[in-house]
Amino acid sequence: MRIFCTIFAALLGLAFGSFLNVCLSRWPEGESIVLPRSHCRNCAHTLSWWENIPLLGWIVLRGRCRNCKSLIGVRYPLVEVAVALLWAIAAWQAGGVAYSSVQPPVGFPLIIADAIGTLVFIWMLVALAVLDLENLWLPDFLTWTGIALGAVSWTTHLVLRSTQVLGYFGATALRGRLFVHTAINWLLGVIIAAGIILLIRWLYWLIRRQEGIGLGDAKLMAMLAAWLGLPGALLAFALGAFLGLFVALVLLAVPSARKSNASWASTKLPFGTFLCIGGIVSSLWGSEILAAYLRFVGL
Repeated sequence: MRIFCTIFAALLGLAFGSFLNVCLSRWPEGESIVLPRSHCRNCAHTLSWWENIPLLGWIVLRGRCRNCKSLIGVRYPLVEVAVALLWAIAAWQAGGVAYSSVQPPVGFPLIIADAIGTLVFIWMLVALAVLDLENLWLPDFLTWTGIALGAVSWTTHLVLRSTQVLGYFGATALRGRLFVHTAINWLLGVIIAAGIILLIRWLYWLIRRQEGIGLGDAKLMAMLAAWLGLPGALLAFALGAFLGLFVALVLLAVPSARKSNASWASTKLPFGTFLCIGGIVSSLWGSEILAAYLRFVGL
């Protein structure tokens, strides 16, 4: 059953990755993601059903439009494979939790709710990563929606977990205090996470008198905290910062890796992309990484 769910999640990921490609091509242009039907961006050739098959259509077409022979970017299969692989990993992990021990009746709803939330979160992070990489753009409609969905996910998790522990009708007063306490901690985590980026932005402006990091990154950091909690968001930030530093060093060491001959110091890096990658890693393996770190420092 675990293997079947993993394969199903991968196939579903291919389909949602294909839909994401449509969004990634049309959102920056302000176009509808519903109409017109999928078509070549160069000659407007409407794709037939088999050309729209995720991954397989790109392979059969050899990465070129059937009508005008223009190149179809490698981003299309990469996004589809990325979503499929990440969804498969999330499903496999959820299956491991489900079958690791005998679960109470409410345990499976909790596992399913968390798994669905993880799939949605990963899909949004892949979308934001590509949008920032290609357009240096972290749209508000995605980050604010992500924060709202993170609140829904945490509320759902809390309801199911408290029901699992306290029962459906028991300890109403205790349940209310638990909700208030958790909501305050969640909100503080979101504010602190966004505040870290805003502080860095302000310090950079004080030193160089120019903008070094966008407000979209602050909203993205808040979104990470909304889903992962403050520790998970800080882990994502650390991973993203290390990845960004590595890319910056590559640009410094290899001038040909830059898009232009401009100074490396003025090269804009998609920090949101690095944050999203860190968020995905934190979402899937954050607990293990944080536990290993605490063991390493002796806590």
